[in-house]
Amino acid sequence: MITRSIYIGNSAYLKLKEEQMHILCPKTKELKGKVPVEDLGLLMLDHFQITISHQLIQKMMGNNVVVVSCDAHHLPHGIMLPLHGHTEHSDRVKDQLEASEPLKKQLWKQTIECKIENQTEVLKRLGNYYEPMLGYQENVKSGDSSNMEGIAAQHYWKYLISLDFLRQRFGDSPNQYFNFGYAVLRSIVARAIVETGLLPVLGIFHKNKYNAYCLADDLMEPYRPIVDWLVMDWLTKNPETEELTKEFKAHILQIATKDVTIEGKTRPVLVGIKTTATSLYKCYTGEKRQIAYPQFV
Repeated sequence: MITRSIYIGNSAYLKLKEEQMHILCPKTKELKGKVPVEDLGLLMLDHFQITISHQLIQKMMGNNVVVVSCDAHHLPHGIMLPLHGHTEHSDRVKDQLEASEPLKKQLWKQTIECKIENQTEVLKRLGNYYEPMLGYQENVKSGDSSNMEGIAAQHYWKYLISLDFLRQRFGDSPNQYFNFGYAVLRSIVARAIVETGLLPVLGIFHKNKYNAYCLADDLMEPYRPIVDWLVMDWLTKNPETEELTKEFKAHILQIATKDVTIEGKTRPVLVGIKTTATSLYKCYTGEKRQIAYPQFV
């Protein structure tokens, strides 16, 4: 089922009533809107005067809804997920823990190949210089030991934005747009991982004792270019703006319903990410040898 992504950027009181999330004005208690909890996939809270009932939180956790909280800069700061989202959670985690290093290196090779392929497609669609990316993709080795990801990224960002652009978390504009989009994507991927019964902290490549979402950072890599495409579309239509407006956030939240091709079928990104997470588990058990990753439609 296609779930909805909801953004709330004003003061509000959120409560559960009749299996629905009711959105009320805090002062007048006037009903501003309601959404069935079963239709929710992601809820983004972007105002310090939002109050949410514990009953609603519990209902959302039971439906694998990811709740994203934004900070004073209106950037995603934290996410709330259920502790487990699959009935075979312990068995699946056991398979995840027993995955061999050679297997994980091959899975990472597939991940980077797909990421570079999708980055190439973005450049191609924009009419930008993409030809060297084809060689980078062909030369990815097991575990990406030759760092083709980094080499491709240098070319990609130069010809996506400008020759002097530096892609940084706290860099100059338009870095803030990509940061926001990636944070949304990361939340969606983390949701799919939990729903599949895997631990987000155990990555196939990323390893960081301060990072609770290493696996999400792994699996989101081939989906990043979809965020890039949405950001470039926004920048083309709004070349003068540098603010993270509500309109931009609504634009980025469309990512959940954007179509991709995965396993030969056209699916929304939200479904595609779940397919990716499920295929990863099947790689852990030996049922599959290839992770299902997206391609642009």
